[in-house]
Amino acid sequence: MFPKRLQMGDSGDVIEADEVAVANHVHVDERARIEERAKGAGLSVSAYLRAAGLNQPIRSVLDYDAVRELAKVNGDQGRLGGLLKLWLTERVGQGAPAIEVRRLLDRIGEIQAQLADIAGRV
Repeated sequence: MFPKRLQMGDSGDVIEADEVAVANHVHVDERARIEERAKGAGLSVSAYLRAAGLNQPIRSVLDYDAVRELAKVNGDQGRLGGLLKLWLTERVGQGAPAIEVRRLLDRIGEIQAQLADIAGRV
């Protein structure tokens, strides 16, 4: 297939490299877009082009940040529900009417389900 490159090993001996360089020509504007997309994916230009050339999925770093943020909000929602339940068990009959509290708990559960669904799609 392709001839292997020779390179110096750690012990000073000559070894064959399994990787070869692939050169291509792109317009200056295209190079800038490729570099920007590689950075957005958290990859080097080589890794980005390898993934694109082999039709592998390229996920944006922003996707991971969005999932992390959604997970944080989901956790906050869970803690809020837990605190509300604790308050209800320790202060039975005090505060808001039971029907209002039940609606709030149901709404917290709905929002958690929506967050989990969105996080699964991102």
